[in-house]
Amino acid sequence: MLAGGTLTIVVDNSPWLHEMTLRSEALVTTIAARFTEVKSLRFTLGTLEAGEREVVPPGAKPAPLTDADRAEIDTATAAIADPTLAATARRVLTTAWRFPVARGH
Repeated sequence: MLAGGTLTIVVDNSPWLHEMTLRSEALVTTIAARFTEVKSLRFTLGTLEAGEREVVPPGAKPAPLTDADRAEIDTATAAIADPTLAATARRVLTTAWRFPVARGH
């Protein structure tokens, strides 16, 4: 959820919360370069309700990723040592790039 320039990200366990918090400065820099409305990140421990998992509006058409988009996503996730966390971050960023209308959700 994005509110007041702060993007709130829910993580499902404490190690991920810690890792994401440690990487927040690099992540916000990368995300804000593409999505200027994001000024800060807030990580919280929890789970999403079933209805909260859908971030792509129904019927939304995915935008194709360019080689530059893929390179930017790879650069943003390369600093994440945990392979599971890096893969998750890559999926989140890929979705954000492919469905830009979902940014405000």
